[in-house]
Amino acid sequence: MPPFIADLTPIAQERVVCAISAAVKYEIPANIVLAVAEKEGGKPGQWVRNSNGTYDVGSMQFNTAYLRDLARYGITANDVAAAGCYSFDLAAWRLRMHIRNDQGDLWTKAANYHSRTPRYNAVYRADLILKASKWADWLEVHFVTLDVTKADTVPSMPLQPIEVQRVTQQTPASPAAKQASANSLSPKKYVPRSISFKTDD
Repeated sequence: MPPFIADLTPIAQERVVCAISAAVKYEIPANIVLAVAEKEGGKPGQWVRNSNGTYDVGSMQFNTAYLRDLARYGITANDVAAAGCYSFDLAAWRLRMHIRNDQGDLWTKAANYHSRTPRYNAVYRADLILKASKWADWLEVHFVTLDVTKADTVPSMPLQPIEVQRVTQQTPASPAAKQASANSLSPKKYVPRSISFKTDD
């Protein structure tokens, strides 16, 4: 087990490992998948009924409305509800489709995972930005990351121990500061990051 997740609960460990794996597989920003996973906060086997008659299922609270199209591949709600990384893969696949095909900026598209209704999307989007920013910092500490918006980018290196200490000892921001931070993260300022598993060996 990687040392940087050893102190997490089993559910949090699964969330981090599965979210990063799914993000790499579907080539979408890992911090966004981690942020959605944190926001959804589901658990294996969990079913939550929605007012429209659908259910949000499993760790990623995958909506059963999307399973209608996936049924032809033999994918069922029980598959999504099961423990393990499969539900994260489906969620990353869905996020990729939103990011590639939907209208709006990156955050609005990613928030479509929750709802396309503007008022619900806006609330989800604001919190998603904050969580994704936090996870971007976490990824910078623990992984070599790449700026996917630039060709021939030099990978960032994980922070050195003194820098890790500095990041982890920061005091939590006030709610007003968090909101200001969310408002300042426009799509033009946001830099999507991918994880590099290449080595010089």
